[in-house]
Amino acid sequence: MAVLVTGATGFLGAHLALALRDQGAIATGRDRAKLARLAAMGLPTSRLDLAYPVPAADRDRIGPVDAVVHCAALSSPWGRDAAFEAANVTATRNLLHLARELGARRFVFVSTASVYFQFCDQDGVSEAQIAPRFVNAYARTKYAAEREVLTHNDLHPIVLRPRGIYGAGDTALLPRLMRVAQRRAVPRFSPAGATDITHVDDVINACQCALAAGPDVSGEVLNISGGQGVTLPDIIAAACAQCDVPLRWRDLPFGPALAAVRAMEQVAKAWPGQPEPPATAYALGILRYRQTMNLERVKTVLGWQPQISFEEGLRRTFAEGAMRQGAL
Repeated sequence: MAVLVTGATGFLGAHLALALRDQGAIATGRDRAKLARLAAMGLPTSRLDLAYPVPAADRDRIGPVDAVVHCAALSSPWGRDAAFEAANVTATRNLLHLARELGARRFVFVSTASVYFQFCDQDGVSEAQIAPRFVNAYARTKYAAEREVLTHNDLHPIVLRPRGIYGAGDTALLPRLMRVAQRRAVPRFSPAGATDITHVDDVINACQCALAAGPDVSGEVLNISGGQGVTLPDIIAAACAQCDVPLRWRDLPFGPALAAVRAMEQVAKAWPGQPEPPATAYALGILRYRQTMNLERVKTVLGWQPQISFEEGLRRTFAEGAMRQGAL
């Protein structure tokens, strides 16, 4: 099976492309240096900027593929709407066109659980419980991209919504939390939020299950998570302990803190360049509210369930040399 993996110069995409190396993976991305490192590891690579239609020469160089796994995205709690639209919606639209031209018969889209987020406790969220108002441009554009994908029935699409991917080489979730802890006291609210973050190896396994599914599995939207609700203070404390990062807490009332952060967001939006504020309302909401997902649908459709507990995931993430080996 020839599988085109987008976003292969990013965290999940690199892990997935390497996992599929012996099954005909073709790695794509925009970073030349990282693509060169993947090529040195034995992966065929192709540099693509999916914000634009793919030229015929690039299409011919890639050749026919059986499937596409779309991991590439602009994933951030902050940024310009136009940038998210180009990276997450236009790029997906261009890739769907390319997938058809390459003869793909399966399109796996890695979306996000951010489409569910609301400023309230939500446990066991099902795939149908989309937030009435998206928390940020990332969630909004990823959902719009999902709608594009699901209209392409000939590609037998499957949408996966993983929650909080972490692991060796992660530069976003756990490192971002630890950077906050290194600079200042971490806000803590009562009651504390909790979530079911997902180790990258579980997400890879879910992608493999989606690729292996028969043609009758099509048009599915499936939750993916570690299946274990862990409080944010426990996640932060465990990650900081692994790296010997001193951790200080600052207990705050949630309402006034949220109002202050939303004021900072308004100032940042009005400032030239719209720089990211020190904190976002979404980040505070994650620290305060429970957000976990129901996994019954994916168990039924793909026979998939998480295998890696939070404790085991931390061990794999911070094992000696793991961060260095996991990073491109």
